[in-house]
Amino acid sequence: MKRSILIHPDPRLKKVAKPVVDVSDALRSLADDMLKTMYDAPGIGLAAPQIGVMDRLIVVDCEKNDGDTPRPIAMFNPEVIASSDEENTYEEGCLSIPDQYADVTRPKDVTVRWMDRDGAEQTETFDGLWATCVQHEIDHLEGKLFIDYLRPLKRQMITRKMVKLKRELARG
Repeated sequence: MKRSILIHPDPRLKKVAKPVVDVSDALRSLADDMLKTMYDAPGIGLAAPQIGVMDRLIVVDCEKNDGDTPRPIAMFNPEVIASSDEENTYEEGCLSIPDQYADVTRPKDVTVRWMDRDGAEQTETFDGLWATCVQHEIDHLEGKLFIDYLRPLKRQMITRKMVKLKRELARG
């Protein structure tokens, strides 16, 4: 089932998500819903707080070129356990901040530990776009948005655009 994505500013996007104690059928179903929602948007990552669920769950799939085999990953309780000193700058966007983009600098490589759909611990090192995406989504679990990395003036400008967009959407 496709879910509605919260649009910034929404207080739920600034809250810290709670850890997942046990990967239940309901949470696996939520991960499936999140993947459907992400692909439909279209996006390459989605965090549970973006659909109003305050659990530490993200989904990612950065295989976005035609002909690439999709690689959907659901991560419960993801955490960065190591990151490179070398950095990358990507133009980031966010499904909760539609049509707004800005350059954000983050570690080029990150090693992430998480629980998979079966509750088994996984560890993998991601680089490039994958590393940026995973870090962006984990930030959502901490109540942090990509615009929080920007200068205050640029952040305020984007926030004003989102307030205007929300007003327009509410009017129909």
